[in-house]
Amino acid sequence: MTAYPKAADRLFRSSYVSPLLSGVLLAVSFPSYPSIHLELLAWVALVPLLLSIAEDQSAGSVFRKSYAAMLAYSAGALWWVCIATLPGGIMTIVAQAFFMTVPFMLFFICNRLWGLLRTLVAFPFMQVGWEWLYMQQDLSLGWLTLGNSQANLNAMVQYADITGVWGISFWLTSFNVLVVLAVLGGRRLLVPYAGALLAMVLAPLAYSAVVLHSQGGADTAGTIRVSLVQPDIDPYEKWDRYTGSETLDLYYRLTDRAVRESRPDLVVWPETALPFFILDDGNDEYLSSLRRSLSRWHVPLLTGFSDIVYAAPGEEPPAAGTGKFDRQSGRFYETYNASMLLSPEMDSLQVYRKARLVPFAERVPYTEYFPALEHLAFSLAGVGSWGRGPGPSLMDLYPAGRERVSIANIICYESIFPGYVSEFVREGAELLTLVTNDGWYGTSYGPWQHLAIGRLRCIENRRAMARCANTGVTECIDPFGRTIARVPWWEERVLNAEVPLGHALSFYTRYPDLLAKASVAVSILLLLSGGVRKRLLRGRKP
Repeated sequence: MTAYPKAADRLFRSSYVSPLLSGVLLAVSFPSYPSIHLELLAWVALVPLLLSIAEDQSAGSVFRKSYAAMLAYSAGALWWVCIATLPGGIMTIVAQAFFMTVPFMLFFICNRLWGLLRTLVAFPFMQVGWEWLYMQQDLSLGWLTLGNSQANLNAMVQYADITGVWGISFWLTSFNVLVVLAVLGGRRLLVPYAGALLAMVLAPLAYSAVVLHSQGGADTAGTIRVSLVQPDIDPYEKWDRYTGSETLDLYYRLTDRAVRESRPDLVVWPETALPFFILDDGNDEYLSSLRRSLSRWHVPLLTGFSDIVYAAPGEEPPAAGTGKFDRQSGRFYETYNASMLLSPEMDSLQVYRKARLVPFAERVPYTEYFPALEHLAFSLAGVGSWGRGPGPSLMDLYPAGRERVSIANIICYESIFPGYVSEFVREGAELLTLVTNDGWYGTSYGPWQHLAIGRLRCIENRRAMARCANTGVTECIDPFGRTIARVPWWEERVLNAEVPLGHALSFYTRYPDLLAKASVAVSILLLLSGGVRKRLLRGRKP
């Protein structure tokens, strides 16, 4: 490698200005409000930081620089979490920044073992491998995966149906690395690197253009008409201010209107639309009222609700939960953030319990092993200490006069997990539904980020999504990540829309996280072989 050009040397090695610049560029490139599109800044955002640490010989210095960059990134992209819980938001930002320094510390180690050129070439594997590993454990947030920054850039990210979001992260990191190599290479290598950078821009554009023009990857499996009810209930008030009857009356009124106007095949209510244990024995009257309404509407209903499951007397807590004890009945029980599908023709109902829970807000990680950790919870009103559901399961819908339709109901935060969503589709889901409550974050861009990340799940699996939110954003998305229909947020509205069904499986759905797992393997091999190489070189010295 050639030495730094003098101008670059002064700019990138003098202070923490360069790392902070990287953090700011990453933050503003991340999805925010729909009118703001700064995604392309992510294509060069890592350059200042990588140049700053490229020849740094101090592990402490590399950590401080990378942590400063990631802290700026986390704070700029996730500040809105503090609206719901200030302590939880601060902890989220600080912890997220810490975990995101890992690839840069691996960069430092590999640089010492292999030298800068090989390390730069290997860095995309380290970045993507760590992003995937991080999301596999309960402590992770996983929101700021680099590829998520491009979620609204439909014209460039259609290749996610092959690689998932991990391919987007890999492509972005590789582009940043090429820019670094171009800077370090000087003028004599400018033309070759410029050609390579141009090719990296044109390749995803070309693939996306072909896919969007031909509508490739989607099959013609018909459509289904949905009515998504957005009640616009303040999330802080619904747990205490409204009685069960008042809550149901509001949903009944809005659903009556939807059924009259649209005659849907499915009505959807948002996450925890029923904030009480409607399936518990003491709430039979509410459940009977709901079934009577279903008979009148002649339409199946998918709704979020609070579920409770009791163990038999003397038995251990229900599976996949920490368990609580009811002294009055002498039984263990567990509560769940859940959804259920009710059909007017059937007495039985189908229940799905949320399995991916927000760390510390919905469930403190590893409390099944260390119950004392429960005291670290940052519980919101009516939310917290949920049990963890067993995992993906489909719901079968039988529209009037139609064949069975299998749907995947995803609850809120679960939509950020690519591999988890793909499990539903591999099991046969023809449509993704998502129920959520993003009202905790006011009119910040947090809800819009959540919506954007969900678009990638549609592209990856080539499935449409019907997204029903308590206060918004309620929207239907097609299999290419494009908006079919949307209603304004923070308004009492019903969205009626036709959404396509799908049967074909994308490459990503068939082989999820393949690139991410390969990146982990490559990173491990590089580090191990680098260590062996260093020992051999030491052994040759006299």
